[in-house]
Amino acid sequence: MTVHFIGAGPGAPDLLTLRGRDLIAACPVCLYAGSLVPEAVLAHCPPGARVVNTAPMTLDEIMAEIADAHAKGQDVARLHSGDLSVWSAMGEQVRRLRELGIPISVTPGVPSFAAAAAVLESELTLPGIAQSVILTRTPGRASAMPEG
Repeated sequence: MTVHFIGAGPGAPDLLTLRGRDLIAACPVCLYAGSLVPEAVLAHCPPGARVVNTAPMTLDEIMAEIADAHAKGQDVARLHSGDLSVWSAMGEQVRRLRELGIPISVTPGVPSFAAAAAVLESELTLPGIAQSVILTRTPGRASAMPEG
């Protein structure tokens, strides 16, 4: 049994990696951040899969769903928006899963900044002009900004 953290892309259901799509299709349990992951992505879930919107759930409730799947030997597709390396809240779940000895895998997704550059038909860096990209966000419901 493995919990597969999958970056579900920037909001377009066809901007999934092939690996992400195939993992979703193979997992009998799918936990997704319903406030951010488009429902069309769930069309890749296998028939009869347990599909749970985690948006209204606490971390403890999400962990209980995973523990239940683990007890049944069922792999879990854990979908987050964009790419898991930025603003995904994956870390707090991974720490708990490691404490429980539950295996994980991480499949990157298409980040929103890459999708935005594609829509604009632009590069984010240009030789001699800009060689750095800084990612930030404003404070919101999910998390506050750190001091400074």
